Amino acid sequence: MHRRHFLGASLVAGFAALGLRGCGMPRPLRFGIHPWIGYESLYLAEEFGWLPASVELVKGASALDSMELLKSGKLDGAGLTLDEAIRVHVESPELLVVGVTDVSVGADVLVAKRGIRNLDQLRGKRIAVELAGVSGTLLLNVLDQAGIEWDEVTVVDVPVDKYVGLWKRGEVDAIACYEPTASILLGLGGVRLFDSSQLPETIFDVLVVTRKFAAMVPDAVRALLEAHFSGLRHLVRNQHDSVYRVATRQGISPMDVRLALASVMFPDLASNRRYLAKDGRVEQVARSLSRMLAREGLVHRPLGVDRFSDNDFLPRSVA
Repeated sequence: MHRRHFLGASLVAGFAALGLRGCGMPRPLRFGIHPWIGYESLYLAEEFGWLPASVELVKGASALDSMELLKSGKLDGAGLTLDEAIRVHVESPELLVVGVTDVSVGADVLVAKRGIRNLDQLRGKRIAVELAGVSGTLLLNVLDQAGIEWDEVTVVDVPVDKYVGLWKRGEVDAIACYEPTASILLGLGGVRLFDSSQLPETIFDVLVVTRKFAAMVPDAVRALLEAHFSGLRHLVRNQHDSVYRVATRQGISPMDVRLALASVMFPDLASNRRYLAKDGRVEQVARSLSRMLAREGLVHRPLGVDRFSDNDFLPRSVA
């Protein structure tokens, strides 16, 4: 189970959306999303009628669904974490980051047993992590920051839904995870040893499109980003209404939604321009991250493109 998966939504509606359209109608941008607070802007845009006909949302249960459909050519873009975007890009199709929906400021957490008081004490310990997800990125950054080599810890690669059981049975010393799992583990006696607030502007959720589609139908990409900012405006300015809409859609409690909102930062248009600029923060992090992933054998090569992000598709202004 990949990052940002509270409760799985049905795939039926999403896969049905991949069917053929009527003859003569131009094909829209087929964009994959799944339940996560960073992508709620697009769910809200669809709900309020702000999503144009040139964009079609394909709704899956997790990022894995979007990644597989991108690789098979059935999607033109998706909402992914930056590390997930890199994983798809190096296997094909080549992607372009055109928007940043949120930046983790505490949503991603390394929870440890109470006896572990600092990162240096992780040496020789068993750490549970889902390597294929964003928690793997968190752990790579933690070990790198602490100067701990990969072979100095025992990595237990398991999906997120196994974490609580492992913790209760005492089979691991620490777990790299994200909300709401982090709060569950903290409630079971764990301590917050490290979180993404200590990795400023490093863990991003992004909107990506294939380079081929961006070159062929740039207006549809611009329409997607306009819809995102329309939905984001409602999410931020009408939070009480949004919390209950999100909770109802995802089948979770309003408290869980508020917890998610508090653990991320939503970049505005100006911040998006800065993040996505040539050699901006997204490209800097992507290059560094791809090298780390390649070094540990999690991807077969680092990024090999001059540009991995582009701010040219962003709207000129938003209300």
